[in-house]
Amino acid sequence: MTGVLPITLEDSTKVVQALLYSGKEYICVMKLHGNAQEESIQRVLGEFEDEIYQRPPLRSSVKRQLRTRRIYYIDYMETNGRNVLFRVGCEGGTYIRKLCFDVGEVLGVGAHMQELRRTRAGPFAEDSKTFVTLLEVANWFADWQEKKDDAILRKFIQPMENALALLPRIVVRDSAVDALCHGANLTAPGVLSVDSGITKGAVTAVFTLKGEAIALAQAHVSTQDMMALQHGTVAILRRVVMPRGTYPRVWRSGKKE
Repeated sequence: MTGVLPITLEDSTKVVQALLYSGKEYICVMKLHGNAQEESIQRVLGEFEDEIYQRPPLRSSVKRQLRTRRIYYIDYMETNGRNVLFRVGCEGGTYIRKLCFDVGEVLGVGAHMQELRRTRAGPFAEDSKTFVTLLEVANWFADWQEKKDDAILRKFIQPMENALALLPRIVVRDSAVDALCHGANLTAPGVLSVDSGITKGAVTAVFTLKGEAIALAQAHVSTQDMMALQHGTVAILRRVVMPRGTYPRVWRSGKKE
């Protein structure tokens, strides 16, 4: 497989969970084991645009149990002999080689994945200005080693916050930041603004007013309830990404000092 691969460094590894479960896009070459009409191929591919059941293949990094994954779209591109080219957008954790196998079964001729290229992983896309090749990284890093100019690093190292661009956002007061860095759950008085459409249980990103990432959290209530509540927990922290002490402490621990 080739294509987009986000790489996290140092403390940014804390946000990798957000990338693992974010949507992906692939361009795939599927090899049919028998002849099939182009109209049949397009029709069968279209039947998989929905929530599907998948059991991970024998060679996989997860437990082989039946699970559901959503296929957002499958765009048929062309057929050359028994090679079928298509673009697919899917939920994170979808196995494209299993998708090809299932499409072959429905067609009645069998199929396997011949080639695969990832064109998008979460907010990072192959056609974006921030996309760089390994050769470019190697050249820029060698240039940085010689000149020690940090501006060179910024050509290929992005802020950690970019990885959270697709998550719904909760912005909090400065006075709440350090408490969150110590693991406290987010309560209503600390909330300043909330993205629309957040549902209970959704994964969200908690930010400062300056746009700095504080933590990943699971919404305890919906957007409407967050803005209406005067007290109580609105989000449960799952992963703190900002170091303690970045903002001044203005909270009390409840213990005598």
